[in-house]
Amino acid sequence: MRIFFTLCCIIFLASCQPVPKTIHTDSITIDTLQGTSLLGTPLIRQQIDAQKDSLQIAQYIDAFNNYLKDTTNTEAIIWVGRRMAYLGDYQQAIRYYSKGIALHPTEARFYRHRGHRYISTRQFDKAISDFNRAVQLIQGTKDQIEPDGIPNRLNTPVSSLHTNIFYHLGLAHYVKNELPNALMAFQKCLNASKNDDMQVAARHWLYMIYRRLGNTEKAADVLEPIHKDMDIIENDGYHQLLLFYKGELPETALTDSNATGASEAVQYGVANWYHYNGEVEKATALYKNLIENGNWAGFGTIAAEGDLSRLLSK
Repeated sequence: MRIFFTLCCIIFLASCQPVPKTIHTDSITIDTLQGTSLLGTPLIRQQIDAQKDSLQIAQYIDAFNNYLKDTTNTEAIIWVGRRMAYLGDYQQAIRYYSKGIALHPTEARFYRHRGHRYISTRQFDKAISDFNRAVQLIQGTKDQIEPDGIPNRLNTPVSSLHTNIFYHLGLAHYVKNELPNALMAFQKCLNASKNDDMQVAARHWLYMIYRRLGNTEKAADVLEPIHKDMDIIENDGYHQLLLFYKGELPETALTDSNATGASEAVQYGVANWYHYNGEVEKATALYKNLIENGNWAGFGTIAAEGDLSRLLSK
């Protein structure tokens, strides 16, 4: 049963009694099948757990209540979509954003968020179309910080509307191996970046793209401003990878952390380093390990799928 119907029942009951703080597993469900990977396997999202996911469930119900108060309100639609995505139902989030676009076709944020979830569900052409539309809509506008749905350790948002649009546009092109387009998008992301967190995020992808294109001189230029004392709040993985590329951090510092749950981005960065340095067999093994054991919604996993699918088709 879809979460929309289930929550309508919850909201109805709420008129007679308070909404419970903990929702039991059998009271709220999501669609577990979200699409198909680039290797042809189903993208299955684990069903939500009433205890483990209690905070995100409560946040979604709160967002859904606000949405029901005014189903045409831009902020309400964005947040109910974001909260739905955090629960893992990306397809339902896409439907929320699509409704928002139908109501507010010139609101760039709907295209930005829908494009993100098109990436999650491996619909890259649709994602690129959305991000290109968002780029058109933000032309000549002042950038704005995007609030975090899942705050970092300092509760300080580091990304903005403009950086997120260009970042995700670059990622979609990258996964499709459209490297010149990816390069342009990540360069624009870098140009719009106002803090060290977004600097390292953009520079990480730029470095990999230049290495894939065989331009080692430009790749070295990307690394030049990177140093160990940068003010990093949440993108530690990208920062560490850049220090590794620069020769200032040993690979063991990354591989040791892999054993204790390093992000998919870090694991992909190491695998890709072997790839563009000519050790394709080693890279292939690392790609497979990441895909088999990582979170399939992680950007590193998605990038690994793209690379592995091309390697296996040769």
